[in-house]
Amino acid sequence: MAKIVISEFMDEEAAKSLKARFDVTFDVGLVDDRQALLAAVADADGIIVRNRSRVDPELLAAAPRLKVVGRLGVGLDNIDLAACESRGVIVKPAHGGNGSSVAEYVLTGALLLRRQAYFSSAAMLAGQWPRQALIGREVADSTLGLVGFGAIARETARRARALGMSVAAFDPHLASNAPEWSDVTRHESLASLLAASDVVSLHVPLTKATHHLLDAAALAQMKAGAVLINAARGGTVDEDALAMALREGRLAGAMLDVFEQEPLPADSGLEGVPNLILTPHIAGVTDESNARISRMTADNVRAVLERAKVYA
Repeated sequence: MAKIVISEFMDEEAAKSLKARFDVTFDVGLVDDRQALLAAVADADGIIVRNRSRVDPELLAAAPRLKVVGRLGVGLDNIDLAACESRGVIVKPAHGGNGSSVAEYVLTGALLLRRQAYFSSAAMLAGQWPRQALIGREVADSTLGLVGFGAIARETARRARALGMSVAAFDPHLASNAPEWSDVTRHESLASLLAASDVVSLHVPLTKATHHLLDAAALAQMKAGAVLINAARGGTVDEDALAMALREGRLAGAMLDVFEQEPLPADSGLEGVPNLILTPHIAGVTDESNARISRMTADNVRAVLERAKVYA
């Protein structure tokens, strides 16, 4: 019987659906125990991961039977695609499964950070009444700037327009005459998008070109009082530069769901930074999206292994 290793959390029903035809090792502790993971995949035909399990040459060498990697999500920076291709290992991300979850996260961040009032709990409990200090701004009639304009960014744009926001985007990989631009202001440079946007949201993968895409120089190009949301990939924002911009009050706030190092180190430079909301890489994970992505990934892995006739 073919074997599938699941090293990170997944919807229980989707995992159970694989057990009818496959030997399934479902152990979320494997993501934090590299040697145990390498041992588990020694006879595996498939592996299912999220964003923390590294599928690299070391793992591929430890898994000579591996035929498919199921990704519970769409980011692939933890998967060595070239190494997988050279070994004939198929990589199957779950495209489209978490678009609505990420879009809702981004717009929640826009509402929270623009309004400012939601940072008042500690002051209120201390007996203060800081009404004037917390008079914020509406998102209506503000501009949402999307860095990258793929499927999730487009879903975010659709929902932002329902809130009365104008939407602008920069994506050098999308042709200027693409129909996706029909109701969005297209910017030809990142600098012009940053200068025009009240809310900036990142929707790019982590590559050599996008590492620290928003560095100190780029952050300085943002509007005074603008806010930044990163639910894309850690490493695309220079966290030290962002901390400085927030401490100096040049930006009104930021919400980060992804980080250069996950979990955050004990000496993170983000400690004590004002008007900063941090979440643990959860933007794309809701009960609903977890079920969708898990079903899609189970189906993807099952289909590959059945085509390869390794299910019996």
